[in-house]
Amino acid sequence: MGRDVTRIGVLASGGGSNMQAIMDEIAAGTIRGEIVLVISDRPGAFALERARKVGIETAVIPPQDYPTREAFSQAIADRLAVAKVDLVLHAGFMRIITRELADRYVGRMLNIHPALIPSFCGKGFYGHHVHEAVLNYGVKVSGCTVHFVELEVDGGPIVVQRVAPVLEDDTPDTLAARVLEQEHIAYPEAVRLYCAGRLRIEGRLVRVLAEGTALLQEEE
Repeated sequence: MGRDVTRIGVLASGGGSNMQAIMDEIAAGTIRGEIVLVISDRPGAFALERARKVGIETAVIPPQDYPTREAFSQAIADRLAVAKVDLVLHAGFMRIITRELADRYVGRMLNIHPALIPSFCGKGFYGHHVHEAVLNYGVKVSGCTVHFVELEVDGGPIVVQRVAPVLEDDTPDTLAARVLEQEHIAYPEAVRLYCAGRLRIEGRLVRVLAEGTALLQEEE
């Protein structure tokens, strides 16, 4: 018997272009998963509109409605649980989660960061701040990293990385656009591997199992 379809929940604060790349691969049949819920902390996030257009359930959970970050994370965790989500994806989600969410989805939550971790990552490194730091440092390559989410910001085990060149005349905007092209390849690839049961976490190392290995292990 084949693996069940993975139920995916997405956390997004903005446009959701990475989510769209994953949605496109799901529609093409290359990812054995289904996005069942999109949650945003911002009611105007375009990611919500992307989801509504194709009939995906959405929810807005504003952090200001909760007395603490812990209560906010708990509200998200509870909403994901109601939707019976197997895998949580951060897609431009601009909030730092707390233990209430991290513990419930340990090994089942992914994020994409617009740099090659462990460089230019951690608190304060998000969006254009990342690309500005890359340019100011003078590195010759940047890229993106898909990693499992843990309490340490950008500190979880790495799943997929892709490289983008840094050009001498780059601005934060031009570099961001080039890195985003790689994000739209890397994130669907990581989700595809997860949904196929081909990722195994061993400490800081994420091993990618050969195709068919996960299914054989299930049948045994």
